[in-house]
Amino acid sequence: MGRLWARIVVVVALAAILVPVVSEAQARGPHRGGYYGHSYWRFSPYDRGRWHHGYWHHGWRHNRYAWWWVVDGYWYPYPVPYYPYPVYIPPAVAVQPAPPPVYSGAPPAQHWYFCNNPRGYYPYVRSCRGPWRPVPVVPPGTARKSR
Repeated sequence: MGRLWARIVVVVALAAILVPVVSEAQARGPHRGGYYGHSYWRFSPYDRGRWHHGYWHHGWRHNRYAWWWVVDGYWYPYPVPYYPYPVYIPPAVAVQPAPPPVYSGAPPAQHWYFCNNPRGYYPYVRSCRGPWRPVPVVPPGTARKSR
């Protein structure tokens, strides 16, 4: 019975020692979402080192034109660059993609206009003595079906 209690005490002591180590390891660095919403002043020395090695990028990303601080693949938007690095970390930005365009049927039919008198197509023939006849446009390289 004495050995059982000794084993229980050892297991509980190891658990008490290891839990803070695991918690600190989980809290270190950007995990699933980067540094969004975190305070720079509470970063560990490890996290500050990573943050200091970020870089500025100016341009479009997710339909937003801004200065971006890039750290470990995470992009943080800012209106202007802060040198040497930003100390305010903005909250995460939720970007909803634009809906795909909706097409309302086929495009309108395109025609050339032919005149019999004088013979020719508009705009090469400016005026016609009879009615203009619409002729469907046939793209180059496609043959008309014979009737």
